[in-house]
Amino acid sequence: MAFDASSLPPDLFDTTTIISLLSTVAIVLAAYTASRAVLAPATSAALRFLFIWHLADALCHFILEGSFLYHCFFSYLEAGDSSSPIADLASLVPTPYNFLGHEDRRIYGPQAGGANPFAQLWMVYARADRRWAGADLGVISLELLTVFFDGPLAVYICYLIARRDPKASVWMIVLATCELYGGFMTFCPEWLTGNINLDGSNFMYMWVYLVFFNMLWVFIPLYAAWYGFSDISSAFAARAAKKNV
Repeated sequence: MAFDASSLPPDLFDTTTIISLLSTVAIVLAAYTASRAVLAPATSAALRFLFIWHLADALCHFILEGSFLYHCFFSYLEAGDSSSPIADLASLVPTPYNFLGHEDRRIYGPQAGGANPFAQLWMVYARADRRWAGADLGVISLELLTVFFDGPLAVYICYLIARRDPKASVWMIVLATCELYGGFMTFCPEWLTGNINLDGSNFMYMWVYLVFFNMLWVFIPLYAAWYGFSDISSAFAARAAKKNV
């Protein structure tokens, strides 16, 4: 059967989407550039890769996910306000009752961010996972830990790698465990409820937004944990051999 391009969403490759995707490329390039500036030329390819990953990870947490938290806490629309651009709230992600102590019908999240570039970026991703359009309590709880714990820890790991400090292996395992747990807790509620908030109706939403971007935070943390475990195991083996001499 022939492919019907008319069945695809009209905003699949709009300007906002392209800029949003390019922002992730810019973060990776910034991390790579930093690695060239601060790492010794003799740094192994594995450690260089892990430095780039952890710095890009930190930048994503601080810039992108930090902006998500900002809109969840500070961007809102007043339901029933005649000046509000939203007349019908049925199409929006509802805000939990008493969120931030407000019992009224305030609508929080990137969906209330208007033309703000970061709000628009998250609304692009929300086409595949609508929870990121509003103030989902589970997502916010995870992102608070991600931004304020995982982000600083990723920067600290980069610092340790640059100083050739072996403690980097220990903290890489800790951070990898956090990232894997966060990913599981992000999607397990959806699996248990039939993926009601996810839209995998086309290649971009399913394989780029939901699979590719999220599986990066599965396979690379697994590699980081393996590297850290192998390095620590080698250190214990060397210590045991020294004792037996």
